[in-house]
Amino acid sequence: MLSTVLRTAARPALRARVAPVLARSAHGHAQESFESFSERYVEFFKNAEDLFEVQRGLNNCFAHDLVPSPSVVEAAVRAARRVNDYATAVRVFEGVKEKVENKSQYEAYVQELKPLREELGIQLKEELYSS
Repeated sequence: MLSTVLRTAARPALRARVAPVLARSAHGHAQESFESFSERYVEFFKNAEDLFEVQRGLNNCFAHDLVPSPSVVEAAVRAARRVNDYATAVRVFEGVKEKVENKSQYEAYVQELKPLREELGIQLKEELYSS
């Protein structure tokens, strides 16, 4: 068996022709497009049935090296309100504020999701403290 490994190592041209079927990340998971990531989390939050599940989904979603799309944020906020946890709904926006690169990106999220916030009666942390 060792001789087979050594022969294969001696022929790098043969190994170079074999390409992996899926690109893998450092953790061994298949890479996922931003669109499929967003769809997966929107579906997850639509089906979340309790606070633990919503918070677990938020932890997983925000652990990735990207800012969730507004559709994911909306689904998460709706899920938090569905399980009757106002604080988690407010914290979703805090998570977005921490993930974005600058204040103008955060303001864009806030403006885009303003109808949702008005519909569900959600104030941002900064609005709660200024009242």
